[in-house]
Amino acid sequence: MAVPPSPVTILDAAPNLGALYTKAAFTARGRGGPLPDTHLARRAVPVDPAHLAAYDRECGFPLDDVLPATYPHMLTFPLQMVLMTDRAFPLALPGLVHMRNRIDVLRAVRADEPLDLEVWAENFARHRSGATVDLGATVQVAGEEVWRSTSTYLARGATAPEGAPEADVEVTVGDLERPVATWRIPDDAGRRYAKVSGDVNPIHLSGLTAKAFGFKRAIAHGMWVKARALAALSGRLPDAITIDVAFRKPLFLPSTVTLWTAQAEGGWDVAVRSASSGTEHMIGTVRPL
Repeated sequence: MAVPPSPVTILDAAPNLGALYTKAAFTARGRGGPLPDTHLARRAVPVDPAHLAAYDRECGFPLDDVLPATYPHMLTFPLQMVLMTDRAFPLALPGLVHMRNRIDVLRAVRADEPLDLEVWAENFARHRSGATVDLGATVQVAGEEVWRSTSTYLARGATAPEGAPEADVEVTVGDLERPVATWRIPDDAGRRYAKVSGDVNPIHLSGLTAKAFGFKRAIAHGMWVKARALAALSGRLPDAITIDVAFRKPLFLPSTVTLWTAQAEGGWDVAVRSASSGTEHMIGTVRPL
């Protein structure tokens, strides 16, 4: 018997992330059950050139008419937020920890191409600290998949369904012998990226709001750290690539960090580490597809 396709709900406009974070705060209790099988989508979404330019500047990418590999996440993440704040989603959004993100760029995506976006949840898994779930996303142009990603989130203290597999949140890199850059990240880095991305999660905005969620200071967005590392490799990557990173320890703001890179398997291994303690904030691999 054929498995029926998952229902797809098409949204007419981009969701408001600020409103969704407020909703998440008031609907966190009483969740549970299986993952919903609903897919959320938007069709023929244009790229705003001014927004793309602002994103490029904030993350360190050169201004270009080809989208950075991390840019489509700006468009798909609000749909994932709608999914996670719905009552049918079993895990409370406040406190979710972004553990891993993999992006596959199947071909260069131009800024003038209308994009079809779709997101869903899958892979409810066990973790030693709770349970994880994957938020998937895909981007198509005229029926051709050109980009896809998987973001793995950890809910501490949550319980995965009986028989769930073990979570896969690890990324392995080789030896990284020396740093290639030092970044001094100011205390407003989270607010600046939030202005571009719309991701106004309170843990990124100020020390006061971060402390309400158990952090001693505001922390940098993981996807900003990934984008900043990828931007450092601009001009040295093929059009079709896979960028797979694990987010390790929070990067508190302000901080001074070092970027480490090494060529590996036709691509690169990368790490972002504290300049003073060597603590790893992010490690990852960049490989040709």
